[in-house]
Amino acid sequence: MPVPPNAEQHEHDASAAAPAPAPERSDVLSGEEPVRQPGMNWFVLRVASNKESSVRETLLRKVQIERMVHLVGRILVPTEKTKTIKGGKQRITETKLYPGYVFVEMKLEDDGRIPQDVFFLIKETTGVGDFVGTAGRPTPMQDHEIEKMLLDSRKPEDQPTIKLSFDKGEHVTIKEGPFQGYEGTVDELLPDKGLVRVLVTIFGRQAPIEIEEWQIGKADET
Repeated sequence: MPVPPNAEQHEHDASAAAPAPAPERSDVLSGEEPVRQPGMNWFVLRVASNKESSVRETLLRKVQIERMVHLVGRILVPTEKTKTIKGGKQRITETKLYPGYVFVEMKLEDDGRIPQDVFFLIKETTGVGDFVGTAGRPTPMQDHEIEKMLLDSRKPEDQPTIKLSFDKGEHVTIKEGPFQGYEGTVDELLPDKGLVRVLVTIFGRQAPIEIEEWQIGKADET
């Protein structure tokens, strides 16, 4: 399976209304689900950028309508939610972990081809490209790829993590606030508060300042 490109992000305020759930099945799996359903395997479907979720929902709906659940199993678009804090306000960012790809669990014919009805059902869906593999014969995912993808899909969406883009000991410049223009060194990351503790030299003495991440920048980029 090719290495996916840089993750795409969609931001929205944490206070905004939650999006409507997918019509049939959730992307978040329980730890009790099997790696593969009997007789099926996982395959990677290329899709248009930003169409991953709509392709998934459309395919799930069509599989139900056409009664093909015995041929097509789970369809997943793993995502990760992270939380940032700016000006005291929380913002949730949802990142597709494999942008441009949808994972489809399905049963192939004995010769390795996609069943004709399933092939047309998928190919006639807006935004769909090709499966990873040779024409008509998609390449099954390897065990370690499936395990990682399923693990990503089990991450609880209601507990977004907080990501800070700086490292301890990194040289930074303060861009906003009363200490604007000062340079310092990252002393500690405080992700629960969305803060970074920076050591700056003031009047010849080093002092720690706790500041929001968005108020500082990497020294070599300013």
